[in-house]
Amino acid sequence: MGKKKVLVVGGTGYLGQHLLQSYYASSSSDSSFDLAFTHHSTPPPQLLLHAIPGSVPFQVDLKTGIGFESISNAFGQPDVVVNCAAMSVPRACETDPDAAHAINVPSALVNWLQSFKEKSSLLIHLSTDQVYEGEKSFYKEEDIAIPVNVYGKTKVAAEQFISEKYSNYAILRSSIIYGPQTVSPVPKSLPIQWMDGVLAKGEEVQFFHDEFRCPIFVKDLVDIILALTSLWISEGKQIQLLLNAGGPDRVSRVQMAEAVAQFRGYDTSKIKSVSASSVDRGVKSPSDISMDITKLVQTLKIHPVSFIDGVRLTLEAEAKN
Repeated sequence: MGKKKVLVVGGTGYLGQHLLQSYYASSSSDSSFDLAFTHHSTPPPQLLLHAIPGSVPFQVDLKTGIGFESISNAFGQPDVVVNCAAMSVPRACETDPDAAHAINVPSALVNWLQSFKEKSSLLIHLSTDQVYEGEKSFYKEEDIAIPVNVYGKTKVAAEQFISEKYSNYAILRSSIIYGPQTVSPVPKSLPIQWMDGVLAKGEEVQFFHDEFRCPIFVKDLVDIILALTSLWISEGKQIQLLLNAGGPDRVSRVQMAEAVAQFRGYDTSKIKSVSASSVDRGVKSPSDISMDITKLVQTLKIHPVSFIDGVRLTLEAEAKN
């Protein structure tokens, strides 16, 4: 069979690092991977390089595509490409929509993949639940995407670009991703760890009661990506797939905070429930973008963990670290 080549675009980010570690850990005699990843910052983090020996870092500018040629020359055509890279802070996207569009619509990546004679790379692309309008509960994949902010609009444009220009892809509409910290800690605050930190102080904290998501435990999202990788490598049939990738539970920020407090034994009376409309975040936010994950479960036979179990797994992992 020989080793299969996997390229993680945005490999130094939160999902990218967890993904690289899992590809590395799953490299057994029957499914061995040569791993490469792209990074925008220079140089790539040493902690990540030490954790994944043999992985090859490439500096790539996703806006221009500068750097992809180096991958062709030094690594070759990947069998699987996972695109985790994005400008994903909604307020930053509102401030600079041109940059958001240039980074979030992977035109340079798709053009590069189409430059190979053999059109045999599977592209697994991370999209978002923010493509949905947020006016009902448990959106299905076939519901019309009506994003309310620039971030969501760029992600819809990305989905359309991929489905029109590329023939072998899986698009995952991910909700909030949570779980343990990465081997090389990421600069952004992680949702469960942040809630744990503020609640531990025992002071009153405000959380929204009227915005709903289906957060997904990072290891479940990684398992989904590994399952898609395995499906392509074992069957070799081109895929055109769009899946909601969330957890099974529809929760508000209040309910998320309560789950953390209950696990830790914190005083839940310090959690103050407020409306999302009471805070100006500089960007419109959809109120209910919970997702129906029936298609995910039926297609890949993966059952993401409940939010309460995910919180327990996250905080137990942090305690070990």
